[in-house]
Amino acid sequence: MLFFFVLLQRFLQNNLAMGTENIHIYSVSKIKRFLQMVMYIIVSVTLIVLAMPNTDKPLLTYTIGEPWTSQQLISPGEIYIQKDPAVVEQEKAELLRQDYFPYYNINTSIGEHQVALFLQKYSDGAPGVSAYNMRVVANIMTEMYNQGIMKQMEYQKLFDSGTTSEIMLVKDNEAMKVEISSILSTKKAYEVLMDDPLLENIKPTLQELNLNEFLVSNVTYDYKRSKQAHDELTSLIPTNSGVMKQGQEIINRGDIVTEEKARMIDSYNAFISTDRDRSVYEIFMHNGVQWLYVLLVMILFMCYLQYFREEYLSKLGCMVMLFSLLTIFPIINSLLVRWDPRNVYLLPVCMVPMFVRVFLDSRSAFMTHTTLVLLCSAIVTERFEYIVLQMAAGYIAICALREVTKRSQIIVTSACITGLYLVTYTLLKFMDNNALTFELLKHGYLLFIISGMLLMLTFPLMFLVEKIFGFVSPVTLMELSDSNKELLRRLSEEAPGTYQHSIMVSNLASAIAQEIGAKFLLVRTGALYHDVGKLTNPVFFTENQNGINPHTRLTPQESARIITGHVEEGIRLTSAAGIPSILQDFIRTHHGKGLARYFYTTYKNEHLDEEIDETPFRYQGPNPFTKEQAILMMADAVEASSRSLTEYTEESITKLVNNIIDNQVKEGFFEECPITFKDIKTAKEVLIDKLKIVFHTRIAYPEEKS
Repeated sequence: MLFFFVLLQRFLQNNLAMGTENIHIYSVSKIKRFLQMVMYIIVSVTLIVLAMPNTDKPLLTYTIGEPWTSQQLISPGEIYIQKDPAVVEQEKAELLRQDYFPYYNINTSIGEHQVALFLQKYSDGAPGVSAYNMRVVANIMTEMYNQGIMKQMEYQKLFDSGTTSEIMLVKDNEAMKVEISSILSTKKAYEVLMDDPLLENIKPTLQELNLNEFLVSNVTYDYKRSKQAHDELTSLIPTNSGVMKQGQEIINRGDIVTEEKARMIDSYNAFISTDRDRSVYEIFMHNGVQWLYVLLVMILFMCYLQYFREEYLSKLGCMVMLFSLLTIFPIINSLLVRWDPRNVYLLPVCMVPMFVRVFLDSRSAFMTHTTLVLLCSAIVTERFEYIVLQMAAGYIAICALREVTKRSQIIVTSACITGLYLVTYTLLKFMDNNALTFELLKHGYLLFIISGMLLMLTFPLMFLVEKIFGFVSPVTLMELSDSNKELLRRLSEEAPGTYQHSIMVSNLASAIAQEIGAKFLLVRTGALYHDVGKLTNPVFFTENQNGINPHTRLTPQESARIITGHVEEGIRLTSAAGIPSILQDFIRTHHGKGLARYFYTTYKNEHLDEEIDETPFRYQGPNPFTKEQAILMMADAVEASSRSLTEYTEESITKLVNNIIDNQVKEGFFEECPITFKDIKTAKEVLIDKLKIVFHTRIAYPEEKS
């Protein structure tokens, strides 16, 4: 409770320490975010708790022949010991075979109707058959309908089943037991009719008539009566073999789980999972504790986001992904526990930190995985074992997947996680039982192997998560950085100078990103596309000119409009090509709100006595708002300016890099992004070292003297 008061106090202090002029806007924004956080928590907690098994205690698991590793188990009440389900089914089958007779209804009106149709059609006889003989046929048909005719397929199925030789035939609400053989099938009825001695002389003629149309089924299965008889018989079979009194010991720690003990444990599980009468206090304690526990875990996770990853709170895709994963996996785990408590390791929970690591960051992946394990541990029985195994596996998953660029990384990571599961599980079991055998471990091994195979689905599911929540995976970035992509191919063909500049900037920016721990693959791909807007007017940019400068025929304002317009053109081209918005942000921010300084200075020098409006010469921005965008801005400006140096020495390169980046800092380009002075210092060092290598002076080869 003290912990929550401290959090509340800190929240209020942060909210109230605002100037009065901005307090209204700030409060509305904070209230809106707070309500969103509450909504995420309430929805997730509600769904998770509703999916949890409705038991006072978690169901107990065991392995026959293995020692009982949990604490002493005492019967909480009078519990009936259940029989082995196989034995119960065998007893039911034997009883049904002896005393069960299915019910069938016979409808005499059907026979009367069919005979009437027959007499109506052949009232005057038929060719070769007199009317008297036709009445004889009608009498025989009447006798067969009174005996009962059943559909051929149904009759054959009943006769071949062999479960009973008699049935209960219901006629006029009176049931009588008859032999199945006394009932006729439609096929047998026709044969009986043809073989009747009274019709022997006219049999060939009758065979030419279609008498089958008058021989239909009038015996049907009575499902209601049959089920009632079946249920009454099976209810006579006792499903219990004894009773455990309240306080009786079921099994003690270290006892071997025998067949008898296993049935007692199963009876205990059934007892605690049934909807027996419980007091209001018991119901409140059971459900209330579950709600409070899940709520506490979710609030702690939200506190992490609030104080360490506040930028994620304003991103809908991040929040929906995180809380969806934290909700879906505990629900699936609950369903597995309802099916069989031993199958908790079947769910590849390490898939969650792998997704978060790839799309967000390592710390968030670790905290998300920890939260998920704590939520799932409330459902399982062996909580200590479950937490140890899943935390160790999650740590391996996070460490192994910094950047996913190929399928083999997922396969190797899955194999490592599976191996860690097997080793850690064996060690934990060995600490509980020194006399372990493979038979006692094989079920757990099988679950871990299946879980490892399911973990390989992370790669195809990554594409699904990417599309649903609006992320860009490293695999997609690798595909977009392919030089055969349409925009990059056009850039290399139509603006080769810009293409070479983009490659240089990409190499410089990715080197900086690796040094300061930023997403180097994202920076690398964003740098390749940052100047793609120059495709519209490539000749107006210096790197694509070949001795002719079209700006000499334009005013500074017109030239500035074309130069700054390559940002908007880049957004238009990349939008049409389906390039993700996260890469379009690099195009928007690589010049920030800076000036097209060359044309601004030119115009200013021509109008010294006027007050100059900077708007026509300024980029629309925004300024960089991520560390990766700031890296691209620095690398782009330095690489472009480095080509204007007259000599490439360490002093000139160092001076150039320091001047450009210091001016960017001075103009406030990096005020909106989370880059530190240490990162900027590291970026300078990387740029200086790389440019020294790129523009190194070759050794002059000596000439051979004659």
